[in-house]
Amino acid sequence: MENQLRFILKVFLLSAIISILIKYVGPYLAIAQTGKNALIIVLLPTIFMAIALLWRFQTHKQT
Repeated sequence: MENQLRFILKVFLLSAIISILIKYVGPYLAIAQTGKNALIIVLLPTIFMAIALLWRFQTHKQT
C-alpha cells in the first residue's frame, strides 16, 4: 500500500512541476505558431511512450 501511495505522489509531483513550467516558463519560449510545431508538440509524448513500451517489450521478451 505504501509503495502505491509513493508512486501516486511521485506522479502528482511530476505533473505539478510540468504544469508550473508550462504556465510560467512556456510563454517566454520563442516557438513559432505553425502547424508543424503543433503536431510535434502533440505527437511527441505518444512517440516517447511507444519507444518506451517497445523497449520494455524487447527486454521482457529476452528474459
